[in-house]
Amino acid sequence: MSNREQSWALGSMIALDLETTDTNPHRDRIVTAAVVAITVRVPGARPEVTTRTWLADPGVDIPVEATAIHGISTDHARREGSPAPDVVAEVAGHLAGVWTADTPLCAFNAAFDLTMLDAELRRHHGRGLPLSGPVVDPLCIDRRLRPVSGWQDKRTLADVCAHYRVRLEGAHTSDGDAIAAARLAWAMAKRYPEAVGLLDPRVLHRHQADWYREQENAYAARQERKLGQLIAHGGDRAQVDWLRDRIAGIRARAESWPLLPDTGAGAAHRRVPPGPGASADSYAPC
Repeated sequence: MSNREQSWALGSMIALDLETTDTNPHRDRIVTAAVVAITVRVPGARPEVTTRTWLADPGVDIPVEATAIHGISTDHARREGSPAPDVVAEVAGHLAGVWTADTPLCAFNAAFDLTMLDAELRRHHGRGLPLSGPVVDPLCIDRRLRPVSGWQDKRTLADVCAHYRVRLEGAHTSDGDAIAAARLAWAMAKRYPEAVGLLDPRVLHRHQADWYREQENAYAARQERKLGQLIAHGGDRAQVDWLRDRIAGIRARAESWPLLPDTGAGAAHRRVPPGPGASADSYAPC
């Protein structure tokens, strides 16, 4: 139910994107980061847009598959990047100054980026990421309000931008993807005023947690059917155990959006085959 006269999307917001060494937010590392602040000082006036970006030396090799996506090689990161602990602290500190209860944070597949930043903070500084305000995830919202099943459910950032006719400039750069996420949030708020745009952002945050739980549990149920078929056909014991662990991980993370638990084999990955409950973004399977 709507409880606002004006959409939160007409006010200030921030957007976050990370490019990384690989796809596991608990194991892999940040390579680049961007925080875009969209500030509305006068209602109806053109907002001020400021972007801050970082390049990190992650301290590990960057796989060539990841370099092919975001363009940052190991040598480039070592030569021009700042030490990872410094970058992680600066990104978190900057977020703490701009992300508030009244200023939502937009991120496409927010659970990946926020979990990654949380894990990096714990790795380098022994502390977690505080959630300073509500989160708006265009991927989670789109999966709820535009359900598609099977092979047709392709939801990379580029695909979702194309559907909503949102510009995506500089794809797979942190600043380009962050700005696109903010544009998507605005477009969805306009297209779905009752379900998105006119809700208090804190209420929308809670709705997304519920939607994510439903999406992940539906995905887990499909995996359980696959597990049953595997057992019925005398599947390999190692495959059966792996799939059981994976299902347990999916159900565990269903309860924890947007900061996901480390569940080992079932841990969330950023780029997985698209499907209800799975997060689609780029190149590697879960």
